[in-house]
Amino acid sequence: MAGVKKIIEKMKRQPNGITLHEAERVLIAHGYRLDRQKGSHCQYINQRGDVLTVVNNSPLKKACVTAILERIGDS
Repeated sequence: MAGVKKIIEKMKRQPNGITLHEAERVLIAHGYRLDRQKGSHCQYINQRGDVLTVVNNSPLKKACVTAILERIGDS
């Protein structure tokens, strides 16, 4: 979990430099799982049914990183 905390700090500090792999590690650590992928859109879902769509850009857009931080409660 120490690596995930470092990624979250990086997301807060530099939201324009996050890769999909880093975002996926954070989401999985917070109870999300990959539900489906169609093209470049990946949909993650948690136990409560909260669905988050992430567009596979490299790096991710700032709005997407902000949405991830809000969903995990670390904004």
